[in-house]
Amino acid sequence: MLSEQDKTFLGKIFLNYNFTMTTAQLNKEKLYYRDIQRMLDEGLIEKVKRGYYHWIEDYGTSEVAIINSLFPDAVFCMETALFYYKYSDRNPAEWNITVDKNTSRQRTNIDYPFVKAYRVEPALLSLGETDGIIEFTKVRIYDRDRTVCDVLRNMSKIDKEIFNKAIQNYVKDPQKNIPNLMEYAKALRVQKKVNDLIGVWL
Repeated sequence: MLSEQDKTFLGKIFLNYNFTMTTAQLNKEKLYYRDIQRMLDEGLIEKVKRGYYHWIEDYGTSEVAIINSLFPDAVFCMETALFYYKYSDRNPAEWNITVDKNTSRQRTNIDYPFVKAYRVEPALLSLGETDGIIEFTKVRIYDRDRTVCDVLRNMSKIDKEIFNKAIQNYVKDPQKNIPNLMEYAKALRVQKKVNDLIGVWL
């Protein structure tokens, strides 16, 4: 069994990697197969996906922190963003992220946390991106106007009640930015939907 001193030492190593490490990073820190197995057996770490391990004792239990570590290039979007901006009162069962369309599907196929990845052209990934705080963790997330454009773009994939509430709440939101909305709508090719479904309320 590992001593408290050993646990503290290992926890500090994981802390340097935001509590999520790859097998290669562990090996670089001179932690090999036997060490990894011991940490798994003692419940100090959990396997997130093949070759990725997350420190779960005391620190770093936030799912958002894990997603940030696994997908530093991703942006939180869709229902996650709707809930963040209080456009929806339904906490999604999975985290919605947008990634570069060239990202391999295997990379986003993880057992935990539950994520749903939307893929876009690289040039559209940072459009409307802003900073947010979820579970005390700084994240990349789309602003209100980009979020609404994404919802219009993917309206066939979203619950009708969530969709209707999101549009209504956006229209009432004093922080909405119509020039941004129209700019994003043009880039995302949803101008007609914006005019038809939102324009009548503005």
